[in-house]
Amino acid sequence: MSPRPPAVRAGLDVEAALAAEEEPTAPVLVAGMDEVGRGALAGPVVVGVCAARVPAAGEIPAVRDSKALTDRRRRLLVPEIRAWAAGHALGEAGPDEVDRHGITGALALAGARAWAVLVAELREAPVVLILDGSDDWLRHARTGMVAGLVPGPVPPEPHLMVKAEDRCATVAAASILAKVGRDDTMTALDADHPAYGWAGNKGYGAAAHRRAILERGATEHHRRSWNLGLPAPERTAGDDDAPPTLFD
Repeated sequence: MSPRPPAVRAGLDVEAALAAEEEPTAPVLVAGMDEVGRGALAGPVVVGVCAARVPAAGEIPAVRDSKALTDRRRRLLVPEIRAWAAGHALGEAGPDEVDRHGITGALALAGARAWAVLVAELREAPVVLILDGSDDWLRHARTGMVAGLVPGPVPPEPHLMVKAEDRCATVAAASILAKVGRDDTMTALDADHPAYGWAGNKGYGAAAHRRAILERGATEHHRRSWNLGLPAPERTAGDDDAPPTLFD
């Protein structure tokens, strides 16, 4: 039987290389950012950001993409991440803000909120920000649809990296913190709306969740501009104020 391949474990090599390009002195503060909840039908989008100094002091937690970890493992990593990181923060945007600004605008709001809290906590801004994926949705907080809505420092233009959670410890740590934080929010909301199964499906489009929407209607925690499977509201003549869509 062939040996099992080593588990993916994110490090700080990418962060250190980017930091050296920006500021060759050490130690340098770097940060990674990731989001969770983009595709859910209900609940907020949550953005996590985690900062570390490079070269790293102390052992890096065994972080990786949060989606590749069990809930138990993610929760065991949370205190390790908090003890290791130079700083960390979460920001969120609610379903009403998703409806108002579209999903990318809401993500930018949540990211700007997380960044402002992080910088206030650290009393300095990281010199490098890595954002998971290929789309700079933070641009909407710099010059786009939600620019100026969040007091405090604006996130800089990030370095984009697909699958950054598998290579960058700051991004992996941010993804874990965001995932656990949002899961806890949805579990708490489930106590008031148990019919939708949010403790299990976390607001995503599971069959039981969609069935409950059809039977009971949408709550204030649902994204009303999304396709929830409900009949479209009647429109009056001259009503041009259509809500934003998933692709705004």
